[in-house]
Amino acid sequence: MPSSPEIAISPRQIIASGMCIGCGACAAGSNAHMTLDAYGQFKPAGSGTRDRSAAFGRICPFSSAASNEDELASRRFAATPQVDARLGYFTAAYVGAVAEGGYRQNGSSGGMVSWVAAELLRRGLIDGVAHVRPATDGLHFRYAISRTADDILAGAKSRYYPVELSGILAEIRTVPGRYAIVGIPCFIKAVHLLRAEDAVLRERIAYTLGLFCGHMKSARLVESFAWQMHTVPEAVARPEFRLKGPERPANWYTAQLTLRDGEVRQQDWFHLADGDWGAGFFQNSACNWCDDVMAETADISFGDAWVEPYSSDWRGTNVVVVRMPELHDIVQAGIAQGRLELSRVDADYVAATQAAGLRQRREGLAYRLTWRRGGLRPRKRVAPSNALPFRRKLIYRLRYAISAWSHSMFRLARWQHAPVIYLSWARAALRLYHGLAYGRGRMGAVARWLRLTTRND
Repeated sequence: MPSSPEIAISPRQIIASGMCIGCGACAAGSNAHMTLDAYGQFKPAGSGTRDRSAAFGRICPFSSAASNEDELASRRFAATPQVDARLGYFTAAYVGAVAEGGYRQNGSSGGMVSWVAAELLRRGLIDGVAHVRPATDGLHFRYAISRTADDILAGAKSRYYPVELSGILAEIRTVPGRYAIVGIPCFIKAVHLLRAEDAVLRERIAYTLGLFCGHMKSARLVESFAWQMHTVPEAVARPEFRLKGPERPANWYTAQLTLRDGEVRQQDWFHLADGDWGAGFFQNSACNWCDDVMAETADISFGDAWVEPYSSDWRGTNVVVVRMPELHDIVQAGIAQGRLELSRVDADYVAATQAAGLRQRREGLAYRLTWRRGGLRPRKRVAPSNALPFRRKLIYRLRYAISAWSHSMFRLARWQHAPVIYLSWARAALRLYHGLAYGRGRMGAVARWLRLTTRND
């Protein structure tokens, strides 16, 4: 693909086009600041957000003027032996978990993210790890720098909550040292785009640890869970999105809310009105225009092994894609020492663990790129195509609608102090989605008829 064109755009244009993920790259070192909008998503605000510049176009991960994932990875991992359209450049891939300490027990999955971060610290290769940790300043989570293994473990587990990078990048600029950053694909891409423009960040950010991603949720997910667990959002002190225990398989998500008075409430995701991840409730609109599932620009990436027998193993299991040879040496040493229990796998195996995400980000994206839309046009590695069965088109249309309307309906319910407005809509939307996607209920009969009709056509 040719190099990106040099164009001047503004943060406001990205926001208006529905392509702002709220990463905070544009606010790092500028007069802008990041704030939660009415939908509970981070957006840049303040002076300068309407000013167009080529510099902003180069650092925004969703800008058509920025280098794409292939361009960034080809420069960073040119010496890696393998390239796959789904995984990107990679040296090796593995499935398994951490064998030592409490890494696996304390993490949502196999503990590999925390282990690699702690091992970099133990070997003296970094001075700190920038990752998402619980917060006490009005937000439930935010980026912080951990400088001990214990602090790293405090940031373990999945956080389906909006965060942004501007504050942590400012700290890295201010405090000398070598750092690793943990993040979802678009955040890691933003870091590399910034590193290309900023010599200080280029020197100090030594490693990037990527997380496989389905999509970013807004802050309203926690509030909705609170309503459905018969409390108010203000009473929630600490949310947990994925409990781990022998009574539930790894893919059986259970949410837990610890209230300010110490009471604990739990509910399985599949009993929640917005608990089906694939339906897209509270999804950031920028996620509709992303084609990176496996953090292809990260030095090493981690996901859940959503295939049997691992998806039923309550302890959690990672798939790991290693790109940087130096990190591969560390992983191999961990295996040889018995500290890691990992088995080598190929690209097809890793892709199979993320099949649903890849369909949404490749097949679904190709279809979405054919739609008429205002504002800036995304520049993606996926070519526009509507060569899909009619039912698949309906599913992608419905996911898009649920994502968009969930924000508006929840905002209306908050304004009216009437949770029933959102929850009634969400349950109806979920029934429609389950009928179309899985053939359940009355809508399922319609979906089966559509499948037969389109097949006969």
